[in-house]
Amino acid sequence: MATKQKVLIYDTTLRDGNQAVGINLSLSDKLRIAERLSELGFHYVEGGWPNPTNETDNEFYKQVKKKLLKAKIAAFGSTRRPGIICSKDPLMLSLVKTGAPVATIFGKSWDLHVKHVIKTSEEENLAMIAESVSFLKHHMDEVVYDAEHFFDGFKSNRDYALRTLMAAQEAGADSIALCDTQRRDAPRRIHGHFSGSQETHTGPARRAFAQ
Repeated sequence: MATKQKVLIYDTTLRDGNQAVGINLSLSDKLRIAERLSELGFHYVEGGWPNPTNETDNEFYKQVKKKLLKAKIAAFGSTRRPGIICSKDPLMLSLVKTGAPVATIFGKSWDLHVKHVIKTSEEENLAMIAESVSFLKHHMDEVVYDAEHFFDGFKSNRDYALRTLMAAQEAGADSIALCDTQRRDAPRRIHGHFSGSQETHTGPARRAFAQ
């Protein structure tokens, strides 16, 4: 007998949607939208990217706590930077300071980006993913790992792309989002990447969000 799976909906309007041309949400806009999304039944509402210079998003996290929303509020950010420990990285600390129950962090899945964008080694990138997830799990209730450009990375270097997911899972990520960051892979093509795959993994990362 097949077991029922619960579908969880994660909304990125307040961060990803706010990057659209001509859109510039105010603090009051963001608070009202978060309330409405919660009322509509969204399970997660991503509030924005907190950092030392982003006053609107920093204030959003302070004020949204007073709203007693049903939706879980997620703070968005990246893994730690190369060559710095999590407890010294201002952007990692900004996530913790939000007091949000959920942290969503993106990391590199594509070996091309590891070498030419963040300009570090593949092993250091794996350490960045694992250490960032572990650090945030120590301070926050839940961590979503956002595997940036996953399908590009999978096509380029299948084994390494999967290693990045395992690094997040083994470090305690609750969920893993497989991201078609450039939005150029149709669902049929994505399914084709995995057809015939024999990999099965178990561990803390029980859910996968498709983006």
